[in-house]
Order: sequence, then C-alpha cells, then structure tokens
Amino acid sequence: MTSSLPVRRARTALCAALVAAALTLTGQASPAAAAPAPDPAGTSLDRAFASAADAHDVPRDLLVAVGYGETRLDGHDGLPSQDNGYGVMHLVSNPQRHTLEQAARITGESVADLRRDTRANIHGGAAVLRALADEAGLDAADRDRPGAWYPVVARYGAPGADADAAARLYADAVYDLLGDGVRARAADGEQVTVPPRRVRPERGEYAGVGTGEGVSASADYPPALWNPAYSGNYTAGRSAAVTTVVVHVTQGSYAGSISWFQNPSAQVSAHYVVRSSDGQITQSVREGDTAWHARSANPHSVGVEHEGYVSDPAWFTDAMYRSSAALTRHLTDRHGIPRDRAHIVGHSEVPGNDHTDPGPHWDWAYYMSLVRGDGGGTGTPFPTWGTDVSVRQQPTTDSARVASLPGPTSVRVACQVRGGLVEYDGYSNDAWSYLPDYGGYVSNIFIDVDDAWLPGVPTC
Repeated sequence: MTSSLPVRRARTALCAALVAAALTLTGQASPAAAAPAPDPAGTSLDRAFASAADAHDVPRDLLVAVGYGETRLDGHDGLPSQDNGYGVMHLVSNPQRHTLEQAARITGESVADLRRDTRANIHGGAAVLRALADEAGLDAADRDRPGAWYPVVARYGAPGADADAAARLYADAVYDLLGDGVRARAADGEQVTVPPRRVRPERGEYAGVGTGEGVSASADYPPALWNPAYSGNYTAGRSAAVTTVVVHVTQGSYAGSISWFQNPSAQVSAHYVVRSSDGQITQSVREGDTAWHARSANPHSVGVEHEGYVSDPAWFTDAMYRSSAALTRHLTDRHGIPRDRAHIVGHSEVPGNDHTDPGPHWDWAYYMSLVRGDGGGTGTPFPTWGTDVSVRQQPTTDSARVASLPGPTSVRVACQVRGGLVEYDGYSNDAWSYLPDYGGYVSNIFIDVDDAWLPGVPTC
C-alpha cells in the first residue's frame, strides 16, 4: 500500500491544542463576594454548584444552566475551547476577554486551578456572574429573581458592543434550559439536575434585539439567522469557485462561537454555525466571501460549524444532523457540488490542516444519507481504522487514488469484491469494499471487523 498507516491497529491519534497567554488581570471584585468555603467533596458537581451559588449569591439552578449550556458540565481535562475558554464554566482568557483572570482576582484561586479544578472553576464562574450583576445594579432582592439575571447572563456569554444578537442567543438558550430542566451525568456517574421551572426573562436592553435590528434572516439561506462576523476575520469576495463543503465542530458553544467570529482578535470565521439542541442555523459570512476556517480550502469551500466538542458524541443530535444536511443540500444545489465524500469533507481531511474535527463520533454514513435524501441509501455502515487509508478507483493498490480516510470513521459499504492482495501489519486479504460515498474501493483490511469477508454484504 502507498498509504501512510498506523503501525498498530488499536492505536488512536490524540491531539490537544494547548493555548496559554499571559494576560493582565481584569475585573472588579464584588464587595459581597466571599472566598469559596472548603469543600470536603471537591469532586462533587452538586456540592460545587451549591457552595458556589451560596458564596456568591447566584441562583444555583441558573449557575448550572450556564455551565450546561457552555460545556454540558464537562471540563475537558483543562483543555481550551477554540476561543481559549476553560472548564465547566468556560472561563475565557484571550486578548478581548479575561474572565479567567477576573475569576482568579475575585476568588484568590490560581489561574492553573481555575483551568483544571472543577470546584474552583465553578466558583470562578459564579464570581464573574456576581461581579457582572453588581455592575448591572442588581440588589439582593433582584438576585433572588432568576429572571432579573438575563442581561448578566447575556454579557457573560457574549460581551462587547457588537455582540448583542449573539448575547441574546446565548441568554435565551440558558433560559430555555431553565424552562426545560437539566439532567446531566458527570464522568464519574454523578447526576446533576435542575427541575423544569417557568422563568420570565427580564431582557431589558436585549428586548428589541432580533426583532429587526439584531438577528435577521440570511440572504443566502433563508432558514438561517444572519449574524455577521467581524470584517477582519474573513476576506471579501472569492478567488475560486465553490467546490467543497467543510464540516467542522466548534469546540465551544453555539452563541460563543458566533461571538468569537465577531471578536477582532479571533482571525477565524465560518459561513454557518449549527446549534445542537434544535438545529438552529446562523450565518456569519456570506457564501460569496471567503471565511477563514480551513486554510488551503478557504478559497473554494463553505465552512459549516457544528456546536459541540469532538470528544463528546452527545452534542451530535438528530436535529443537528438533519438541519445541517438540509443546509448542505442547499449548498450542493446552489454551487453545483457533487453529493459525495470527495466534496463534502471533514476539517481533518483538508490538506495542510492539523485539526481532528469532526472526529470519530461524527456519523458520516447517516449524515451523507440525509444529504442525499435517500433515507439511508444502499449499503451497510462499518467502522474503519488507520489513517490516510487510500480509496482506489479499482480494487487494486496500483489503481488511481480517488479519496482517503484520514482517520477512524464510519463508511457505507454497498458491496465487496475479490481484488488485489493487500498485506499489512501481519494481515493479508484480497477482499475490497465499494464505498458509494467516495466512488471507490477500500481494502477490507481497514474495515474494523473480525471477518476478512464482511458479513451480510453482497458481492459486487
């Protein structure tokens, strides 16, 4: 084989982008903010939320809803989001936002602990919320009313003079969570719940946003909202025809990602962002302009971001898949793009990129069936292994390479055939599978099942 493949079949690639910046501490300490009390059960999320809410006089359920909306209560082992946010509460450290440093100043916790220690991070998030509440003039009686926190939550999620529409999207999502309730399970099995409750949000300055002056309909794709990125985060116009759709995962929240594209320091953008919970879509860059999302593919591609994290498949909901697939169908129709995996690709498949999204949990077989609109199409999904595995025009190693599988994924096999013998890493097999989404064949060695001849798959 000419492919560059892993030495061992069980090996998986681990990639973590660690970003650190030494930034000046910012933010004012809340006069009423108390240092967090020692928590003998520091690993308990419930205890951490309860003690942080009590220490900083923030409604406990609101605090949980903010954390759940940001990260599904997953601290991601201290690794940063795309806009350099950390932990369950997504405390941010970038040139425009310094809630991580602000939390350190208010609580006395170290920046390192706020990044990695869940209890400290939750207390830090509560402290920042309380500081914002003080700035907004919320008194003790106001702080007892969850609805009064709406402008505070909006500023926590998407601050900045030009981010009102994203801020409202963010705050509305948190209040939707309060209305629907939260039931989350931590990695250790602990369950954190918020019972459903009716809360009337007091939107204040955000009441008029989205009713004609904030969020409006997209001109390119009417089902989408229009919320433009900062003009310095993309290139006006195109230098090539659009031939590719690139699938991304945000490594952050929906509204937070939209807000990040509006941040002058981001230097990134995408054309569209898709929300996990209900498939809502926001457009941030016109299709006729060049978003900065996939390096070498930027001139000829449309970038579609999906809310969530590569490591957590719970973000990839059916609503998200269906909404995104409808958008991709629109893009393929509008730009004359073939509906196959050679033209609808993951970020990790674009040459010159070091990203891993959408990752092994993205169900390509299901997604492509929705894009094609064939209700699943013909073929059977199978998992693969290996990196840069060749898909050949014919079932031989010397046939033209028509595509590649960059890493473990799911493929749809239509049929299989005997072809050229392949020997690799102690395996030997002359069976090949035809992949209709790629228009070519892959050696069955790289189909991750025990049988050399795939069970239940017909002969081509």
